[in-house]
Amino acid sequence: MPSSPPPSSRVSVLGLAAVLPVVVVDDPVDAVPLARALVAGGLPAIEVTLRTPGALDAVRAIAAEVPAVAVGVGTVITPAQVAEAVAAGGRFLVSPGWTDVLLDAMRASGVPFLPGVSTASEVVTLLERGVREMKFFPAEAAGGTAYLKSLAGPLPQARFCPTGGIGAANAPEYLALPNVGCVGGTWMLPADAVAARDWGRIEGLARETAALKH
Repeated sequence: MPSSPPPSSRVSVLGLAAVLPVVVVDDPVDAVPLARALVAGGLPAIEVTLRTPGALDAVRAIAAEVPAVAVGVGTVITPAQVAEAVAAGGRFLVSPGWTDVLLDAMRASGVPFLPGVSTASEVVTLLERGVREMKFFPAEAAGGTAYLKSLAGPLPQARFCPTGGIGAANAPEYLALPNVGCVGGTWMLPADAVAARDWGRIEGLARETAALKH
């Protein structure tokens, strides 16, 4: 019989916020003011992706200086990254996909996690392993809202955070689905605003985004 996940892994990542900003931090110096702008705008959870050399430094800074933000770590694809993310203060983990090895590492980490899926078979396999919350990625390329609607009938116990190709225009369509708990995206973090360190603009966009209630 498969072992039960640690109690902390049963905490719902999907319940943290309707929209999960996906943050790419090029300069760790920007991490704290960026996180403060997002939480001031009403977005209390963010995913910092491991796509830049300073990502873990950014996670450490946010965890230490912006406790009001639930900072997670995304693009986690190896057990080593799982360990590094948790050590840096990551409160949840997100992967674009999963393997048995990665799933075991995330399950053992003691923090909640969202393994990535894009097919019904992957969803069924995770359900067999006791995982009910998943990232649906790449959402638009993998079938979008139509695909998620088709999964809701045969697999109602699975719930998703769709990410990939989602913006302010189509986010409400995803959030209206019964099997969607939240969506992830970057539209509230335009590159020019981040480059200019225009935290006021980002706070305003975050406020507009937070109004997209599930």
